[in-house]
Amino acid sequence: MITYLKRLISYSELNLLSYADYIEAVLYHPELGFYMRNKQKIGSQGDFITTSNISDIYGRMIAKWFANVCKENDLEPTFCEIGAGNGRFAHAFLQEWEDSIKSPLKYIIVESSPYHLKLQNELLKPSYTFTQVTRLDELEPFEGMVFSNELFDAMPVHVIEKENNQLYEVMVGIKNENLYEEKVPLTNPSIYTFLKESDLELTEKQRIEVPLLMEGMVHDISRVLKRGLVVTADYGYTKEDWKHPSRIKGSLRGYYQHQMVHDVLERPGEMDITTHIHFDWLIQKGEQADLLFHSKLRQDEFLLNAGILKELENHYDPNPFSVVSKRNRAIRSLIMPSGMSSFFHILIQQKGINGILFQK
Repeated sequence: MITYLKRLISYSELNLLSYADYIEAVLYHPELGFYMRNKQKIGSQGDFITTSNISDIYGRMIAKWFANVCKENDLEPTFCEIGAGNGRFAHAFLQEWEDSIKSPLKYIIVESSPYHLKLQNELLKPSYTFTQVTRLDELEPFEGMVFSNELFDAMPVHVIEKENNQLYEVMVGIKNENLYEEKVPLTNPSIYTFLKESDLELTEKQRIEVPLLMEGMVHDISRVLKRGLVVTADYGYTKEDWKHPSRIKGSLRGYYQHQMVHDVLERPGEMDITTHIHFDWLIQKGEQADLLFHSKLRQDEFLLNAGILKELENHYDPNPFSVVSKRNRAIRSLIMPSGMSSFFHILIQQKGINGILFQK
């Protein structure tokens, strides 16, 4: 990867890469990128964990909720998951659909990683029927739901910083095989537009990530969704959150073997890189693309509204290793205020419907 980055930097203007180009290379290079390599990334043997890998209850709950949404809004049951990872969420969703819903379903996975496509096939075939594509533009427009879990936080971002009352873009260079940061005066007009639209004004020494690619993804999703919902599960901040002094260093960070790494120039291609997303800008860009804002809930609040307490089996089982006990613990872990769900939000956007999403 260092050899590739060295060549990439040598061909670039000023012999520097934007952080967006750096992240694109180290995460998504077809052979060397972190997400594309034949290496376990999710779970105890990987570098990070997601909600769907804690328990199957998450995927099962989304399946039940989606079935109810389709029924209440006369929506065709097509479920499109962008970035399905190892396929565990899809497996739980499809299992619940088969067990309790038993109606026709079209399940689509959009996945660019050959390694993850392979894992999904190993886990899901031959039990379930599903479609895999590598890009959204391979799909014909459909009715239903577009769902993603930690998609936008993994998209490449630019990094800017304010110093001596001037805005700089933080770039990446290389010297003697070592990567380093260098700040250059900000000239990218798209970044200035982002700051204006987001109503963000940096304080002295503040650093922030700018997700320019997010807008394109939002428009791609809207183009493929004729009618239905877009449900985004991710962690991020509002514009007011970004102004808090604790955010002055931004949110860009890496994860290597479940350890947070503050310097994302370490281990290029070997660790995950992530950032908190800009929820207000995502909502704004959605509105411009006919994806109307419905709600933004903490993940635990969403699961409670979706009826997860109905899944909690209250009868006592003295065996802590029984299926019932394990399931109940998983449910509690998803709704406890101190649990993983409290760090995630569920953003719901709608197109062509204005109906009932949660039962009273």
